[in-house]
Amino acid sequence: MGWWGVARSGKARSHGVEVGKTRTQRGGRAYSQGVPGLSGRVLVVDDNKVIRQLIRVNLELEGFEVVTAADGAECLEIVHRVRPDVVTLDVVMPRLDGLQAAARLRADVRTRDIPIAIISACTQLEVDGGRAAGVDAFLAKPFEPAEMVRLVRRLMGCGQVEGGEGLPGIRTPGEVEPAARPAG
Repeated sequence: MGWWGVARSGKARSHGVEVGKTRTQRGGRAYSQGVPGLSGRVLVVDDNKVIRQLIRVNLELEGFEVVTAADGAECLEIVHRVRPDVVTLDVVMPRLDGLQAAARLRADVRTRDIPIAIISACTQLEVDGGRAAGVDAFLAKPFEPAEMVRLVRRLMGCGQVEGGEGLPGIRTPGEVEPAARPAG
């Protein structure tokens, strides 16, 4: 079973903010761990704790600082405190889904310029909604971790990635098959 099979079976949900290996309780003050040589800060938002941890670990191995949130509402609660360089959002989440969170991030003058990527099993309808909400990029689940790292680097402008929009595995709005995968 690949990393995706393990991720899909995880059902646990965190109600705290995870920062690297530290964690603060909901409502607590989120903080960053300033580590020399980091490439930037990413806010990873997914209701599946296992997927959040897998994305976090893969980004941290590449030198990124990662803060996580369990849903769109929690994302909006902490985004101003952690000031991420990129936000990744799942679509289907409790309380506030990824498309609603993206729209609210774009509507706020303080967060409207943060690059946003949807990392989810997107249907064409969700991709269209993401485009309307101002999402910058889409990556369909399941994905290879290297694809996700390339996407984050591209959104941060960390190094030139040959092919840009045409990267293997990075599906831009025109490249996602309509209703090819179940939402989640």
